[in-house]
Amino acid sequence: MHTFTEENYLKTIYHCTLASGSATTNQIAAATNTRAASVTDMLKKLSEKKLINYAKYQGVTLTAEGEKIAIGVIRKHRLWEYFLVEKLDFKWDEVHEVAEELEHISSIELIDRLDKFMGYPKYDPHGDPIPDSNGRFKRQELKPVSGLAVNDTGVVLGVGDHSTAFLQYLEKASLTLGTKLTVIEIIDYDHSVVLQIADKKLNISREVAKNLLVAL
Repeated sequence: MHTFTEENYLKTIYHCTLASGSATTNQIAAATNTRAASVTDMLKKLSEKKLINYAKYQGVTLTAEGEKIAIGVIRKHRLWEYFLVEKLDFKWDEVHEVAEELEHISSIELIDRLDKFMGYPKYDPHGDPIPDSNGRFKRQELKPVSGLAVNDTGVVLGVGDHSTAFLQYLEKASLTLGTKLTVIEIIDYDHSVVLQIADKKLNISREVAKNLLVAL
């Protein structure tokens, strides 16, 4: 058994290492809103439990066991988000914090039955892949809108920011999952982007464009 805090750290390290292969103490501190000294203390504990590879002033990586635990927590989180939206009629901007609590339920039997009950969904309400019972999942090749060129067309299939404020903004702007869009202009001054969505044009900021993920 592992504490909620340990599971949260492993999950955070997993997400931090996706892009660069390793995580730094400062990255983890920023992601967990924790002081660097406290992060260092936790990293020492996780290292002693052989859940991470950690040496001072070097990057942090997960061991095979640490990664297994992290993916298990992510699986539970995304299954609960799917359940809350599809079965309990929560909105996609309302489920993250609830799932943060439910992801620490330890019963594997419950999670496997939940998965079966919902028909083994592949993606959560935000477009993130849901690992199966063996920890396997298919990563989507998605690009941020900020990486597109003029006349590129894509379909919204994910978000880089799961905050309530961002999801509510996307809802109001009709930029939910499955929306087809085309880049018609990129503003040189601030790198904001003008989109064509159906019969309307929409200007989004550079920050929104960075966190709106599409499949081409």
